[in-house]
Amino acid sequence: MAEFGQEPKPGDLIEIFRFGYKHWAIYVGNGYVIHLAPPSEYPGASSSSIFSVLSSKAEVKWERLKDVVGDCRYRVNNFLDDKYRPRPVNHIIYSAKAKVGQEMEYSLVWKNCEHFVTNLRYGEAESRQVRDAAMIISIGGAAFAALAAFGFIASRNRQQKQ
Repeated sequence: MAEFGQEPKPGDLIEIFRFGYKHWAIYVGNGYVIHLAPPSEYPGASSSSIFSVLSSKAEVKWERLKDVVGDCRYRVNNFLDDKYRPRPVNHIIYSAKAKVGQEMEYSLVWKNCEHFVTNLRYGEAESRQVRDAAMIISIGGAAFAALAAFGFIASRNRQQKQ
């Protein structure tokens, strides 16, 4: 069942590679995951729509890993284990199951599926996907500002020479 060679264990974070973004779920055992997804979508496609980012609400769902993954690739990625100590597995699973069916506030930047699962595993809501996107935007903005400044200086130099 495992892609990238690692069989998931209860409490593991599952990173699912969608077109243009990553969806996150937490493995709860027996082939099932719990994840945060838009309530309007049908089972199995709950997180596959890029339009899900437009929703301000999401539902906690308990679905088969293979249904959530669909045709996409996935891997176990407990990427914050070096930064935070994972909560005990029974606490992770209990907390995740207690949220199933709940409608929650959703924000691409502050309360997305990655925040949801990292909070379950570590007690800390973090999204490297959002952090990385913000870094790319700020680098792009800095590059744009540098090019604009260079253009302004070059334009002034040309005017002064005339």
